Amino acid sequence: MKIACLGWGSLIWKPGRLPVAWGWKEDGPQVPIEFSRVSDGGELATVISLNATPVPVFWAWLDVDRLDVACDALREREGIPAERCDGIGSLLIHNAPGGMLNDWARERDIDALIWTGLPPRSDSIEGRVPSVTEAILYLDSLAGETREHARDYFQRVPSQIDTPYRRAIKHGLGWD
Repeated sequence: MKIACLGWGSLIWKPGRLPVAWGWKEDGPQVPIEFSRVSDGGELATVISLNATPVPVFWAWLDVDRLDVACDALREREGIPAERCDGIGSLLIHNAPGGMLNDWARERDIDALIWTGLPPRSDSIEGRVPSVTEAILYLDSLAGETREHARDYFQRVPSQIDTPYRRAIKHGLGWD
């Protein structure tokens, strides 16, 4: 089975033990991504946010041949507890109904596709998307190492993940 993983944040520059076979490719599908999850490290992480504008994400082949092994590797890398299955998304292509991700994967001869499926989070509420103003105020309220970590994360997210929040944060905080 040929399995690939989608990525749009730190997974790209810090895959950890995720068995990425040949590096990340830039021609991924369009996915609605936004800087809308206050993560445990303090950064405003990129996640799938259904009302966001779709942007082209990255993808990579995984050096595994079983979907459960691929999902476990991604869950471990992301620090998602095994009992929380909703933190990983997957699509078994040959059984999936038609759709943009399915069509994109079929064009690349991918049998299964996985991604991190954590929801937006703001004010400690899972699923809550901060407004762009709240996002800027949150980041601007950070200090010291937490602020530096958040800024580093923001700057390392590949420029093709060009979202409205990214542009507003650049303008509002001067983060390039």
